[in-house]
Amino acid sequence: MTADQIIQDIKLLPRDEQSRVVQFAVELARSRQLSAEDLVVIAQQMLETNDPEQKKRLEDKLTRGFYGD
Repeated sequence: MTADQIIQDIKLLPRDEQSRVVQFAVELARSRQLSAEDLVVIAQQMLETNDPEQKKRLEDKLTRGFYGD
């Protein structure tokens, strides 16, 4: 089963069931947040690099780590 198929199935669920799925997804993302220490290490690496591509990758990693993957 693909993510697109799951999304289509979720759209067919009653509203209360959709809410449960959304809550699960939020909790899952929150559980994948990085610790403050890990975020500091990534931010420091981002500040130290002069490579724009590496800086962008680290910025994306920092954002995902802050909000959850």
